[in-house]
Amino acid sequence: MKTDKLNKKYTPEEQAEAFVFRTKLTDKQIQEAANELQLARKKAKEQLNENQILYARVKQLRFLMEDYAKSNSYNQDFSFAYFLRKYIRLNYKINKNFAKDIQLPETELSSILNKGRTPSKKTIVRLELHSNNTIPAISWYKLLEKQKEHELQTDKEIREKESKHVKNRLVFNI
Repeated sequence: MKTDKLNKKYTPEEQAEAFVFRTKLTDKQIQEAANELQLARKKAKEQLNENQILYARVKQLRFLMEDYAKSNSYNQDFSFAYFLRKYIRLNYKINKNFAKDIQLPETELSSILNKGRTPSKKTIVRLELHSNNTIPAISWYKLLEKQKEHELQTDKEIREKESKHVKNRLVFNI
């Protein structure tokens, strides 16, 4: 059915022109092509200035964050603190300087990085603004929510504790 529609849209000549013939390359030609590509990538990378490199690294971190947030699996190593630490390391050697730039007390930043405290909405917005909107606040927030979601699903202690406060539970006979 689809091929009939395709044939009606394009003439046989147009279809023939659009067809790409694959050529078989020898091992030597494949190696030469790989070397040429590597050289071109190296040359392009050498032409980047520091700002462009920083921007590329921040974008890379953003995509890593967003891919992880969209995934169905939870990895305790990929916490909010992990990504924040990676973000800080992109442009700072000392956490103190970063804390000063986003006007966050050092102790609060340290507490966030050591998973003792969750960041406030203000902090998340400051992270967005600090990255010049390259990493949106919603991306940071989704990381935090993924972490909280996992905690809620796996915390058996709170279920036992709160179970004492629930009476007349719904009963279903299916």
